[in-house]
Amino acid sequence: MPDRLYFTDDDAANELIATDPFALLMGFALDQQVTVPTAFTGPLKLRERLGTLDAKRIATTDPATLEELFRQKPAIHRFPGSMATRVQDLAATIADEYDGDASRLWTEAADGADLKKRIAALPGFGDMKIRSLTAVLAKRYGVAAAAEVAPTHPTLGDVDSPEALAEYQAKKRAYKASLRAKT
Repeated sequence: MPDRLYFTDDDAANELIATDPFALLMGFALDQQVTVPTAFTGPLKLRERLGTLDAKRIATTDPATLEELFRQKPAIHRFPGSMATRVQDLAATIADEYDGDASRLWTEAADGADLKKRIAALPGFGDMKIRSLTAVLAKRYGVAAAAEVAPTHPTLGDVDSPEALAEYQAKKRAYKASLRAKT
């Protein structure tokens, strides 16, 4: 297991998402309509505000309280209400299906197809997030089942330093700009 994933400018956030499987999943859940660093700093902000990232505790937190924690400045996400709900739904899935241990999502997967099915069952995890998460699991954690299905194109799984994150983000912006230019 890596001691850091270089997805943010915050060393404590990078350490948390690398060492806490639920924090990693939460970062991916938040990675929508915000920058990668914003999404993956979210788990640290929530842990600081709630005092824990225990999936069972998050799943049973009063939804209004959780939403308020997401809204506190600086907000965890630009859509605090919907993302608080998504994170709570993710926590409930991890609590119910994996007894609160997010790593069981991949450590108990029979193979790549099973891993993809498990990830797809998570709230807010579509094809793009499945590909990106499997790449991180394969390239940063050495998860064999993930290597079976991880994409070969550049993803967050290739980010191994702050410089690599900057390069990844620049390529992602250029790719999105090329898509906009075609429409």
